[in-house]
Amino acid sequence: MTLAVQLGAVRRLADPEAAFTDARRWTKYVGVVSEEPTYVVTNFMRKHRIRQDFFSGPRGIEETLENVRSTFSTDRYVLIGVDDTAADAAAAAEWTYQPLAEAATAAGWELGDAEGDFEPFGDSDRTDWP
Repeated sequence: MTLAVQLGAVRRLADPEAAFTDARRWTKYVGVVSEEPTYVVTNFMRKHRIRQDFFSGPRGIEETLENVRSTFSTDRYVLIGVDDTAADAAAAAEWTYQPLAEAATAAGWELGDAEGDFEPFGDSDRTDWP
């Protein structure tokens, strides 16, 4: 299986690194898709020490899913997401959409707060800048 996780879903996981490590046990490829700029995805994933096989880069979710499907050959393609944008992109790219809450329950992943700890501009504990 190839598993894509919407960045918004990754942000809502209590322990994103543990969830991706777990997913690697039962998937062949796992990555992140987002409408966010590449640096946002890269920074978040690096901060949480998550290795990914693919990510959106400058492309949108639907285009990324189409490219991943043509690049990674597996028997199943699943997108875990949190909104209609992800669900619509999955349908258009012929992927199975799984809402985060259902996927987390099935996989035994704990969810954190709804906002996650997204900090696009660095560490919030810094005092040398506004």
